[in-house]
Amino acid sequence: MLISPSTLRSFTEDIFKAIGCSHEHAVLAADVLLKSDLRGIDSHGVARLSGYVRLWEKKRINPTPNIQIVHETPTTATIDGDAGLGLVVAPYAMEVAIKKAELYGSGWVSVRNSNHFGIAGYHGLMAVEKAMIGFAMTNASPLVAPTFSSERLLGTNPMCYAFPAGKYPPVIVDLATSAAANGKLEIAQRLGKQVPEGWIQDKEGNYTTDPHALKTGGSLLPLGSDRDHGSHKGFGLSATVDILSAVLSGANYGPWVPPFVAFLDPPNDPVGAGIGHFLGAMRVDGFRPIDEFKNHLDNWIERFKSSATVDADQKVIIPGEPELEAEADRMANGIPLVDSVVEDLNQLAERFGINKLPRV
Repeated sequence: MLISPSTLRSFTEDIFKAIGCSHEHAVLAADVLLKSDLRGIDSHGVARLSGYVRLWEKKRINPTPNIQIVHETPTTATIDGDAGLGLVVAPYAMEVAIKKAELYGSGWVSVRNSNHFGIAGYHGLMAVEKAMIGFAMTNASPLVAPTFSSERLLGTNPMCYAFPAGKYPPVIVDLATSAAANGKLEIAQRLGKQVPEGWIQDKEGNYTTDPHALKTGGSLLPLGSDRDHGSHKGFGLSATVDILSAVLSGANYGPWVPPFVAFLDPPNDPVGAGIGHFLGAMRVDGFRPIDEFKNHLDNWIERFKSSATVDADQKVIIPGEPELEAEADRMANGIPLVDSVVEDLNQLAERFGINKLPRV
């Protein structure tokens, strides 16, 4: 089923307003989710909307947060999100980072007491729009086992690096530090498909292709899947995200991070407040003139795009390119939603008394 972006945006805004968000926050939160769907990252778009509503029902999301800086230097800050939507808290934090970068060359902000913040790329792109290099990462509920472990201690812990180019679109490196994002499992569940071997293990530590394995004690694997294929590197990247996002900010880390699903209660022995993020903005002209950088990044892109490939029908894909292509297609033709997601969203519409989603 295809839904026009404008229709889906209005629908999403109405749901956020229905749970008590201000108009400004509803528009921003909807924009983050829509950017995910437009860029083809279906696991983090409106399919997550009912999850935010369920967390609000559990009083784990504050729709009217008092977001504030609790510690600050000229180039750094720590922000308390007051249990607000991460979709709102993280952009606020990136704005702080950008303002500091405008004054001092770079800005770095850690966040505590927040929630799921959507795709990391959204926040990184905010810096790119100011001709800066953007950084965004967040920890997440524990679904990933470290190398050699069968215990879920880390989240999928995504990180994003965003670089402004000249005549080409920005280079956006946005990835989970696990072998696959949990949203990929959710997509497989909705479609009734198995997942590739190397994504998850069962509770005994054996590979499985069952996308429901997490519900029976299994765990996602780090990027690299096993030690022979570099899972210790994925573990190291995930640890970096967890430490910068939470140990630095005062959020929960490791196994204490509260789950996104509302039917699971947060740990009763928290070590911090909510979920943590880490965002940064860095002025390119602190290193070299911005035009020079953009020209050379364009040259970098062209060289990699023209490189010899193993298969003549293939080409090197620049990070961020598939998402840009998806956005162009979906803006023109609509956003595809599977029937189970449409049904879920229309149940929300019935509950809050708003119009159901029509077909394009």
